[in-house]
Amino acid sequence: MAKRQIDFKEDVLLYVLQQYGTEPEYLWKSYPDYAILRQADNRKWYAVIMSVPYATLGLSGSGKVTLMNVKCSPEMLSLFLAQKGFLPAYHMNKTHWLSILLDGSVDKETVIFLLNQSFDLTATRLRKQKLGLISHTEWIVPANPKYYDVESELKEGKEILWKQSNNIAVGDIVYLYVTEPTAAIRYQCEALEVNIPYQSKQTEIRVDRVMKIKCLKEFDKKELPREKLRAFGVTAVRGPRKMPFALSEEIKLMN
Repeated sequence: MAKRQIDFKEDVLLYVLQQYGTEPEYLWKSYPDYAILRQADNRKWYAVIMSVPYATLGLSGSGKVTLMNVKCSPEMLSLFLAQKGFLPAYHMNKTHWLSILLDGSVDKETVIFLLNQSFDLTATRLRKQKLGLISHTEWIVPANPKYYDVESELKEGKEILWKQSNNIAVGDIVYLYVTEPTAAIRYQCEALEVNIPYQSKQTEIRVDRVMKIKCLKEFDKKELPREKLRAFGVTAVRGPRKMPFALSEEIKLMN
């Protein structure tokens, strides 16, 4: 008896319907089985599922294989392209998109992980809130020891005042990235109060608003160093920036 060929297409379509309420769209008469998955509000694509001949992809094998294109950070692209089952995006921007074979070459958990990341990269904050996917925003904020020695002051459970960053709201999670010579994320904090008027005594840096943050977790400097952050698309932390979905998921696995 011939071995049944694995195809995760139906698994993916069922997942996005249940998780995001996404119905596939079939846009091309010439390719009736090509499925587009897109955001309901901004109409951005977050995945394309296609059936393509192995030969067209430069792969050995007869017939066709189902693949899915997902959006991905350039830094993560290089990591996955070195692995079996991943290809430069078929007929899409190869700097920001990745093709995943859905024939079992890549396990289903990784397929869903990258699908979720693509959804996160293309979804608006409002869309994610409506789906109940986020109740807060996660930020990476630089901490320069030249101005404040946070590593000698902050411990788990302690509350401190920190320079207010625009858009950070009560309940948001703030990861403090300590700059050189540490060059690593050292603290996970929660914003307890924001936009507190403040008059700084330092002349090197102007601070007129602060926020109260509480340290939830302290990381060893070897756990989230700059080199690891680069693999998730964080090449520099010069100011407050949002935490990439993939890095957030990686940190959850560390807890």
